[in-house]
Formats: sequence, structure tokens, C-alpha cells
Amino acid sequence: MKVEYYRNGDYLFPNLVLNEDNVTIGKYGMLRRTFLKEHKRGWYQSMLLMGKLDRHLLEVEKQANERLDILMEGLLKKHPAPDKETDQFAWAAHMNGLQAMAEENVLQEIIYNI
Repeated sequence: MKVEYYRNGDYLFPNLVLNEDNVTIGKYGMLRRTFLKEHKRGWYQSMLLMGKLDRHLLEVEKQANERLDILMEGLLKKHPAPDKETDQFAWAAHMNGLQAMAEENVLQEIIYNI
């Protein structure tokens, strides 16, 4: 393996390039990245240097969204929503409450868990 260098003044620096594609990370991926950066610095740096961080964040994003959908279905079966046509505000409040419960569960199970 040949390493190429570039000169900056009297110093030689290696030309290092990370082979990661630009990917769009959603809400849960960004929350996971922040958690790792603040609480698991060694693991975060290791995954970043090996080029595995974006792949991990995308997987976390996918798992979190799938789990959120499953939890919302279960909560709606257990706690049915009021009729949307007759009382829109009650329906919105009910759905927001269920969404908050499901999201809190996802955050504890997936995002803030190692």
C-alpha cells in the first residue's frame, strides 16, 4: 500500500480520504450521533475513523422509525382515537399524546441505549 504525501512548509502530511457517501440522516440518527459524541466519545471516534458512523446512524434511523410505527399501531388499538370529523382538536391532542409516548419509548430503547 502506497501512501501519498503533500508538503506544507517543512512538513509532509498524508493524503487521507474517508470513503463515505453524503447521506441524509434524520431526527433519530442525529440524536444518536449527539448521544455518542457526548457520552461515548471513544466509540464515536472509532466508528468515525473506520468510516462506519454514517452506516450505523442510518441503521438506527431505520430501526427507530419502524419501532415508532409498530408502537403507534399498538397504542391506537389499546387507546382508540376519538372521531376526527366530530372533534378534531380532541383527535389531534390524543394522537400527539400517543406519538409522545411512542417516541419516548423509542428514545430509551434505541437512541440512548448501547
